[in-house]
Amino acid sequence: MTSLTLILILIFVGQTLGCLVGLIKKPRDTILYGSLAFAASMMLGISFLQLIPESLKIIPFYLMAGSFLIGIVIFFIIDRILPHINPELLKKEKPSVKRSVIMLVIGMALHNLPEGLAIGVGFALTPTLGITIALGIAAQDVPENLATIVPLYALTKKKMKSFIIVTITILFELLGFIVGYYLLKGTSLNLLGVSLALAAGFMTYISIEELIPAAQIKQNLKVGVSSLILGLVCVLLISMLG
Repeated sequence: MTSLTLILILIFVGQTLGCLVGLIKKPRDTILYGSLAFAASMMLGISFLQLIPESLKIIPFYLMAGSFLIGIVIFFIIDRILPHINPELLKKEKPSVKRSVIMLVIGMALHNLPEGLAIGVGFALTPTLGITIALGIAAQDVPENLATIVPLYALTKKKMKSFIIVTITILFELLGFIVGYYLLKGTSLNLLGVSLALAAGFMTYISIEELIPAAQIKQNLKVGVSSLILGLVCVLLISMLG
């Protein structure tokens, strides 16, 4: 199996698996919270142990730090304009079904696009880095899509329709990967270094703002801490094997 094939599989498998589990049978809360903490740990580990060090090999610190902060700001703006719809939101209000589905699809697509860009940027530098980033994003896609498909199904009342909608948004992650890889492959090292730092900013924001709070680590201390440690260990093992 080629590195490109593996990455394409990872792009689809995490999101698809999360959707299928959410539609068939929602797992116990401890499993869901543990997987969120694990995904957050992996993404933070990839950001600070791989993306940022690789970026610093190419560009000076001030350029890396600036790009990293810009990545966080970009995702902050995306989140504020188009936040995810979640079960808590559905409890608070009765939104228009059509408008809510449209907003949810747009929000998911805009979240998936920079995730795909991060994979593409890493793959443009080395296949191993691209695969590592894809693994981390796939790990967070499972619980994220599990948490997304439930309210979407509540809105549409149709399992197949909900599954197709989420599958369409996966294409934006694929598009992000294609853009990130083919535009940056063979480009200037400065642009590649900036892109790596931007990707680290994206992934750090997702972890700290979305995944860690959703994991409710204080309420599930043993599972949360164990999952955080396991995620970092996995990143270290992948780095050593790479």
